[in-house]
Amino acid sequence: MTTFKLGFIINPIAGIGGSVALKGSDGMAMHALALGAKPQANARAKLALEILLPYQDEIVIYTANEQMGEHCARELGFNVEVLYQAKHKHTQSDDSQLAAQALLAHGVDIILFAGGDGTARDIANVVTNDDDYQQVPVLGIPAGCKIHSGVYAITPKAAGRVIELMVTKELVTLTTGDVMDIDENLFRQGIVKAKRYSEMKIPCELRYVQAVKSGGKESDEFVLQDIAATVIEEMADYENRQFIIGSGSTTAFLMSELSLDNTLLGVDIVCEQSLIAADVTETELYQAITDFQGISKLVITLIGGQGHVFGRGNQQLSPRIIRFILAQPGGRDNIIIIATKTKLAALANRPLISDTGDSELDQQLSGFMQITTGYKDQVLYPLASPQ
Repeated sequence: MTTFKLGFIINPIAGIGGSVALKGSDGMAMHALALGAKPQANARAKLALEILLPYQDEIVIYTANEQMGEHCARELGFNVEVLYQAKHKHTQSDDSQLAAQALLAHGVDIILFAGGDGTARDIANVVTNDDDYQQVPVLGIPAGCKIHSGVYAITPKAAGRVIELMVTKELVTLTTGDVMDIDENLFRQGIVKAKRYSEMKIPCELRYVQAVKSGGKESDEFVLQDIAATVIEEMADYENRQFIIGSGSTTAFLMSELSLDNTLLGVDIVCEQSLIAADVTETELYQAITDFQGISKLVITLIGGQGHVFGRGNQQLSPRIIRFILAQPGGRDNIIIIATKTKLAALANRPLISDTGDSELDQQLSGFMQITTGYKDQVLYPLASPQ
């Protein structure tokens, strides 16, 4: 029996800034930890490896020490060989790169890594700069605040499914995926400036691998005005309601129609059409909804080209917050999803995705959701839990 050699790297601090509204983790890990952020990358990587548990006897996992992969793989009972020892207590960019070099030198069949766009760039810096390594495929487990790159699976479990296909010797097409990243300093100022840095070879299973995020603002201003008018009417029709406004250009247009300042890449709270709190952290948001003597509603949009409504760029909307919103009178109707039909059509019939990190909650959210696409115009569109 041929042993599958799985290279495995976790960036333990990937996405750590999301829940505390830092919009990213590059150079911000210590600040995020001081604000009370909890690392989530290992938990998300575990979801991917759990898919491979039936094939433990056929896999050897080559990885880095402790939180960079060793602990996660050993806890699940895999056969593990540690090829790299992290240089820093809180891992840095060079740890990801040196770990990748060690795995590639050992001849792994694929590198499976957990992180965000910064981690993808680190892996690409190694893979693309050495002719001997450029043909080794990679696949990302989404764990960062921002996932613009096309080298990631749509969810952690989806990443595991792709590796499963390879382990069981299914025919898996290889293609190239773009490595994208943005300037996090501009990102924290509400400016999205994405750039293509390179590309890497990836196993291409369209059910499981995400598209590169579509950038830019909606061009049809009249449609956005109609969508905003519908939400604003709902805000005016009810007392004792507060509205949590998620990130994105579609929700930013709503805020501009309300003549309110907006955190383009954060979460704001509006009550009686006034801004109550801006750019809140997960802890601040939970306090706000539990203290409020009324109903809290959530207004969100989807990531263009990918379809995620939870789990990308809005980690402040944690499972406990979503559960609280669902438990209020109105249930699922307390989640207001807004998007143009053009944005939905770009998904090419793929479902919306909830990737909260809580599989039970994702399953609870799955099914058809009402999407506000114009003035008092809604469509039903499927939302799926990670597979």
